[in-house]
Amino acid sequence: MIWYGLLVAAVAAERVAELVVASRNERWSTARGATVAGRGHYPAMVALHTGLLVACPAEVWLADRPFVPALAWPMLAVLAGAQALRWWCIHALGPRWNTQVIVVPGLPLVTSGPYRWRWLRHPNYVAVAAEGMALPLVHTAWVTATAFTVLNAVLLTVRIRCENEALAAASMPTTAAPA
Repeated sequence: MIWYGLLVAAVAAERVAELVVASRNERWSTARGATVAGRGHYPAMVALHTGLLVACPAEVWLADRPFVPALAWPMLAVLAGAQALRWWCIHALGPRWNTQVIVVPGLPLVTSGPYRWRWLRHPNYVAVAAEGMALPLVHTAWVTATAFTVLNAVLLTVRIRCENEALAAASMPTTAAPA
């Protein structure tokens, strides 16, 4: 159980690192006239991700979940892959990456890194979904994995729609008002 707690703490530390990057990137974007969209769903996203980090060790401890190596090691590999994909996304988007929907008008869509594949428009959310399933299952916290997966799917439906609309609005040419 101690090593699992350390794993969850490491993921929490990674989340703090993301918030530091996001804060820096928000300042960069704001200085370039960025707009923030989707403020209404953001607190739910923060609560869901915080809840995941609390629920994982809580379920393991309260429900006395066993460590099952045949499940744990593959889930640990998925978790590592999700982290790698997330940081690849952060690197590819550079200062445009954020935990919020922040769009700088006039910038073209990023088409490098994991964003070069047209069939995978939101690779960061693939990383989030994989992590949300894998982290709990490293120590058989299946209730947490299931609850996070379902709630995240609902939240991502809202988030992706919001993000797509914000990106579309930012890329639309503006027309001058008639004189």
